[in-house]
Amino acid sequence: MATSSGASSQGATSVWTPANIVTCVRIVFIPIFMVLAELSCVVSGAVYLPVPTIAACALYILLSLTDKLDGYLARSRHEITDFGKFLDPIADKLLVFSALLILLEQGLVSVWVVFIILFREFLVSALRMVAGAQGVVIAADKLGKWKTAVTMVSLCGYFVSFSAASIGFVYEAAWLLIVSGVLMIAAVILTVISGVQYFWNGRSVIFS
Repeated sequence: MATSSGASSQGATSVWTPANIVTCVRIVFIPIFMVLAELSCVVSGAVYLPVPTIAACALYILLSLTDKLDGYLARSRHEITDFGKFLDPIADKLLVFSALLILLEQGLVSVWVVFIILFREFLVSALRMVAGAQGVVIAADKLGKWKTAVTMVSLCGYFVSFSAASIGFVYEAAWLLIVSGVLMIAAVILTVISGVQYFWNGRSVIFS
């Protein structure tokens, strides 16, 4: 969503641009989503209460869509800031890991899924820091974008499944759960491959 301070001086005069406000709102609402998701589940995941379940699902989908919104606002209004560059990736990661923690608590994803995704994010972030210190920019590739898209679709699918189950569509919810699980496996595979590719692209930074 953001680039260098030179870019920020071209359009944005304050860090409180519409794009950055959207990002901040996303971060503020993530704990609310987690509370709703916690309230939605009783009897160790066997029963889902309709109101909090559907509210959590709708909120998570809305928060996922705001990632595209803040990026569009920043580019279209020429209000790209260093503050946005710092905050946007944090909001994205919080959104993903908040959902993964909910699913992990309910036993719907393996701890290894969370570990692999978290490990990749830490390594990529570290590489970006080293590259940035050397004045090198390692651009995100298509695999990384596909990884993000598949992960978000999978996570949204889980919560849509819970919502369907909460209003009695048990058969449909079961199929959605299976599809979401398959997509999560695909997301983990893309996470590993895109992480390896990212490090290969930045090998000159690591071994310089």
